Amino acid sequence: MKRTGFILLALLIGLALLLLVMGCQPQQLSSQQEAFDLWGANPITLDPAISGESTSHAYIMQIFSGLVRLNEEMEVVPDIAQSWEISQDGMTYTFYLRHGVKFHEGREVKAADFKYSWERACHPQLASRTAAMYLGDILGAREMLAGEAESLSGVEVIDNYTLRVTIEAPRAYFLSKLTYPTAFVVNQDNVDAGGWWWYAPDGTGPFQLGEWQHGQQLILERNELYYGEKPLLDKVVFHLSGNARAMYEKGQLDILPVSIYYIDELRDKDSPLHDQLAVFPELSLYYIGFDTTAPPFDDVNVRRAFSYAIDKGAVINSTVKSMVQEAGGILPPGMPGYNDNLEALEYNVTMARACLADSGYGDAASLPLITLTTSGYGNTITASLGAVIQQWRENLGVEVRVRQVEPGNFLYHLSQEKDEMFILGWIADYPDPDNFLDALFHSGSENNIFGYNNSHLDALLDESAVEQDEAARIAMYRQAEQEVVEQAPCLPLWFGTNYLLVKPYVKDFQMNPLGVPNLSRVYLEH
Repeated sequence: MKRTGFILLALLIGLALLLLVMGCQPQQLSSQQEAFDLWGANPITLDPAISGESTSHAYIMQIFSGLVRLNEEMEVVPDIAQSWEISQDGMTYTFYLRHGVKFHEGREVKAADFKYSWERACHPQLASRTAAMYLGDILGAREMLAGEAESLSGVEVIDNYTLRVTIEAPRAYFLSKLTYPTAFVVNQDNVDAGGWWWYAPDGTGPFQLGEWQHGQQLILERNELYYGEKPLLDKVVFHLSGNARAMYEKGQLDILPVSIYYIDELRDKDSPLHDQLAVFPELSLYYIGFDTTAPPFDDVNVRRAFSYAIDKGAVINSTVKSMVQEAGGILPPGMPGYNDNLEALEYNVTMARACLADSGYGDAASLPLITLTTSGYGNTITASLGAVIQQWRENLGVEVRVRQVEPGNFLYHLSQEKDEMFILGWIADYPDPDNFLDALFHSGSENNIFGYNNSHLDALLDESAVEQDEAARIAMYRQAEQEVVEQAPCLPLWFGTNYLLVKPYVKDFQMNPLGVPNLSRVYLEH
């Protein structure tokens, strides 16, 4: 979501305001005293088995790790597993773990720790909303999630350093799913401490949690026991309060997220900060979802009417200063399967009104009261959402009211909290069309908050998942995307991009297309 496929993140419309900000103190530090001061936000959780949003992931990806990871080219590479073998039928994976990998407290990681971690994630009592998606291909996972089994039959500990995993069917993306936090290893002794154990998490990542003062600061310290290349910085300090722009201008932050309020200034080549502007592509989609299980959006013509009625280009130009790219479909540019020739439901007021007339309601006056659920506080909404609501009013004669939900409940309980519509975002967790199309629209997916049920689409997505010919597989996903667009369970708004100001002395800082920075390679050239 993203990021877990739950991307991730970054779930509010103001793109730049949702990113984790990075920065550092400007004082001259020796190579043994390097600290990187960042601007951040409180994580909702540091439990990798349940985390499903980008704010928490930004910390979890530094503290924990798994068998495999994605490199800078978005390829699956070894992590705690130094190598693996795949059976000829593509259903059995044998992982060979590195020797000497240790939790932060010093105990060596064994294959049994992965079995424990995955079974914990799949235990129904934990109520993980990510386990079904990222571990559900493993034999026995669905039975565990349903409370019908006590263990994963498809996970076998061969010895301390060998783990055999059997999945239900060959999946081209299975290894990619294991790069998501749900598949990371946790220390049972740490978890058995109970309660809020993740306030003192014992992971295996390049950094460990040093201090967390809620609402004030969170400090990550270099893990001296890390099995890989150790971070170049001693510690990373996330400041959880303050004025980020002012801090950057005073030299107290090295990296600043760029908001719509000063993007025009930074685009000006005469601006002293223009050369510090960095743009990072992101595999993300921001959309308005419809509850397809209840009136009025159980009627496809109503969904199409609301989609045709929005001039997304005008909204983007007037409210987010063209910092994003208009979305006609579901798959963002750069994602395998992205289709330039997709037939989108483009802005057309005549078509919008015709669809509403063809619906079971006939006109706007006959529609029931419509409420849109969003995340936030204080009865304020983004300018972009306000512009969308205004266009519905002008083009369809429909009044839409807004209900705000506290961010934690919104992100983790939206299925129960949602009204007739909701606004949400999705950041890729791995670069595969399955991570958008199957994750969001398959009737069996936990992330299908729309309640969308299309048996033909389900069959097509199931066939795509096991297709071994890559060209044929991509063609199937493009067909699936076209079907989703035509049936309109959601209104795609735009694809995201990350804009940051980066001080010239910050070296080797990169944010990958999933919106995750590799902090362990950052250093400051004073």
